[in-house]
Amino acid sequence: MSSIDKQLGASPRNLRYVLTVSIIVFLLFIWSLAAVNLEDMNRSGFKIAGNILSGIVHPDLNLLFSVSKQSVLYLLVQTMAIAFLGTLVGAVLSVPLAFLAASNVVPKWLAWLTRLVLIIIRTIPALVYGLMFIRVSGPGPFAGVMTVGITSIGMLAKLYVDAIEELDTKVLESMTSIGCSTFEKIRYGILPQLLSVFLSVTIHRFDMNMREASILGLVGAGGIGAPLIFAMNGYKWNQVGSILIGLVILILLIEWISNKIRGRLVKG
Repeated sequence: MSSIDKQLGASPRNLRYVLTVSIIVFLLFIWSLAAVNLEDMNRSGFKIAGNILSGIVHPDLNLLFSVSKQSVLYLLVQTMAIAFLGTLVGAVLSVPLAFLAASNVVPKWLAWLTRLVLIIIRTIPALVYGLMFIRVSGPGPFAGVMTVGITSIGMLAKLYVDAIEELDTKVLESMTSIGCSTFEKIRYGILPQLLSVFLSVTIHRFDMNMREASILGLVGAGGIGAPLIFAMNGYKWNQVGSILIGLVILILLIEWISNKIRGRLVKG
């Protein structure tokens, strides 16, 4: 018997573990099927689904290609501006919070307290933040910017913390030994290690915020979401098709560009 066969024979038997997990997953699947209700799928539902597909195939070209404030192009630019500015606000606020949450930078009790705050921020859905900011500042793009900024903090700060805790401290020790000042250590020892990671994470979050900004319009926080829901409520399927086509093209374009930029940042 070869050494490989001996190692395979000596490997632990996980049959009971796999069987237990499989049974649990199967029971959860059966329980989840209780939420599936096909009784409401009638002829009108299939007719509406057909109208939506027809609207996508036959969009309102005037709405899609015009440059008025009600056009798809204008609303998409507004949505992108909300996502960009909100991401920028979230990134700026996340940097000090990330350093306060890094256990290798601050005392552990302060890091634990800051992480608790970040967890609380992440648990509240974006639509809830949107409704709260609309009550404070009124409906419009500004409420969308603040909502995107706050929701970005939870994810960005968490990923920033991971990058800070993986810092190569030997570089800082070497700079300290040759008499570098604190500013020089930050400028030449910390920033070069963190900048590319921070930028890559921020660009990825901007890609996600484009989708969130389009949804926030449903509660009146600016962007393309509100015209979309109004067109659907009015059964104007050709306008729905125009909005969906423009939104899909913009998101695909931004995702392609962000992947290119993040790829170059990772490769240095």
